[in-house]
Amino acid sequence: MINKIGIIGGGNIGGVLVSEIVSRRLARNVGLVDVKEPEFAKGKCLDVAEATPVFASDVNCEGSKTYEVIEGADFVINTAGVPRTMRPDGTFPSRDELLAINLKITDFVAAGIKKYAPNAIVISIANPLDAIVYRLFKKLKFKPSRIMGMAGVLDSARYKYFVAREANVSVENVEAVVLGGHGDTMVPIRSACRIYGLPVEQFISKAKLDAIEKRTRGAGGEVVSLLGSGSAFVSPAVSALEMVEAIAFDKRKITPVAAYLDGEYGVKGLFVGVPVILGKNGIEEIIKIKLTPEEKKALAGSVAAVKKTSDEVDKTK
Repeated sequence: MINKIGIIGGGNIGGVLVSEIVSRRLARNVGLVDVKEPEFAKGKCLDVAEATPVFASDVNCEGSKTYEVIEGADFVINTAGVPRTMRPDGTFPSRDELLAINLKITDFVAAGIKKYAPNAIVISIANPLDAIVYRLFKKLKFKPSRIMGMAGVLDSARYKYFVAREANVSVENVEAVVLGGHGDTMVPIRSACRIYGLPVEQFISKAKLDAIEKRTRGAGGEVVSLLGSGSAFVSPAVSALEMVEAIAFDKRKITPVAAYLDGEYGVKGLFVGVPVILGKNGIEEIIKIKLTPEEKKALAGSVAAVKKTSDEVDKTK
């Protein structure tokens, strides 16, 4: 069992994370920090703690407005940031529009992690994801293997779900991966999509696959528009815990994450969604996928979008 998981941000995602960690008995201790008044994080944790007899779980939950609650954490999951909220005209801000305010929040997050959990493995969920994890990396100066973004697990899960529904098969029969940035330029890799080990085209027409891949790229916005306020929270939370479990139990599981690339896929110095092997040291290895010419072109476009946002991060002190 993990000794302690620290969670930064007590909103919808943070609340699901605490509840899931307790119900799974994944860690001995959970520390949740949220700056909201009066004692928001304490209230969230007390709510979950009072359910521990029902869960039959002895996980200790502690919430605070200050960062010492994450002291000594083995893992830190960052969810802190302003969520996407629908405007009165029915539109909603892109992840990138949230960049300026969320970078300021991220700097406080980095300082808290650096002071109280300097040996943790960090998984960031906050949007715009690629830019926020890049900022954390710059501020924390951790080894690239110990810091990553939760993106590919969720994006690939959405792709798998849409494929399974269209093919009318179990989601367990679908294998799929999404590469690139966590946004509208993400790249569902059709050439790697399989149903029961068979090419997806054997089950679904090209036109339907085109529609599924378009829906995958806009899936986060679809949820936001339906909710009207806030964004997806259950699926991002359980996707992050998929990563935690792969590392904590040294599964050496191939999982898509936003990882720091140092020449892989022709990219250097950016966090981009790619498949990696997750094990006890975090990112153990980056897996290279053979792409079609069309997929290579689409990935290059996605990387360009990630670089543009990361350049904005570098300009913001």
